[in-house]
Amino acid sequence: MAQPGLITTAYRAKVRADHLTPDPEQEAVLGELDCIAFGLNSAPQKGGSLGWMFAKKAEPVRGLYLWGGVGRGKSMLMDLFHEAAGVQKSRRVHFHAFMQEVQAALHKARQTGVDDAIRPVADEMADGIRLLCLDEMQITDIADAMIVGRLFERMFEAGVTVVTTSNRPPSDLYKDGLNRALFLPFIDLIKEKMEVWHLHSPRDWRQDRLEGAKTYFHPADAAAHAEISALWRDLAGGAAHPLILKVNGREVIIPSFANGVARAQFYELCGQPLGPADYLALADAIRVLILEDIPRLSSENYNQARRFVTLIDALYEARIRLIATAADTPENLYIEGEGSFEFERTASRLREMQSADWSENS
Repeated sequence: MAQPGLITTAYRAKVRADHLTPDPEQEAVLGELDCIAFGLNSAPQKGGSLGWMFAKKAEPVRGLYLWGGVGRGKSMLMDLFHEAAGVQKSRRVHFHAFMQEVQAALHKARQTGVDDAIRPVADEMADGIRLLCLDEMQITDIADAMIVGRLFERMFEAGVTVVTTSNRPPSDLYKDGLNRALFLPFIDLIKEKMEVWHLHSPRDWRQDRLEGAKTYFHPADAAAHAEISALWRDLAGGAAHPLILKVNGREVIIPSFANGVARAQFYELCGQPLGPADYLALADAIRVLILEDIPRLSSENYNQARRFVTLIDALYEARIRLIATAADTPENLYIEGEGSFEFERTASRLREMQSADWSENS
């Protein structure tokens, strides 16, 4: 009997350790991930002169486009793959953050007067990378849509293998977008260079984990922090890493991010000079936010309160799950001073976001 591959072995180990509940749809794609890991680890490495010569001529290992509804375990599987495959010179990044990097690099390249900025940027992105793992591919911006095809074509030519997740099938990317006909070759490129796999598990594991669970804890004492940490371990499902969002030329850093779940302290999001664009980018990049140590708010920390209101509005409109520890109930967080009357709407939204039927799909 053939030995299980690296990814299957890692998945089964997490199941045995009760870190995962086995899911037949997730298990079905493990063989595909095993094949990619084997291909990458078996391919000639850059290094010696002969190895580099053959590596350039070798056909790049075919990647994977894993799509399906929210909460089906796509990000967890990709993170598991990235960690267990052990591929040297690999990178894992959220698609939104990746495209922010690309746009910033294009702006810089254009300032040098080059005729074609995409070529050097793509070469720089591909330099030294054999595996690129992109989480949550979604294209709604025309600026991204107009460059992504040529960007990835160049990266594939450089031998980069791409594994990505998405909530949409390739044919629905940039759906109804302006000048979409110019984008269609990129869809064909995905199908040519990547296996397209629909993860159609009937279960939304993230919703299942939160169904009936308390999501707002006050006061923010040791017991509340223990509850939050337990939820984080359950939802993150693996090793966390910082989420770096590039917004208007700046970096917004979320300290901990895994499996679509971000975790941060109140001060890290509301005590810094962040604005609506930053919170919208955050809401676009995550599915759940764990926000810790919301203080009582008043005229003394008015700027923090104002940012908190903007953050909650962004999360609410994007239907993002919020798990929080706070000094008091939503209604008692801000009871005096300028802005307290307007905060009543925020308190109402915080209450609504705690309800059992609050859903990303609503």
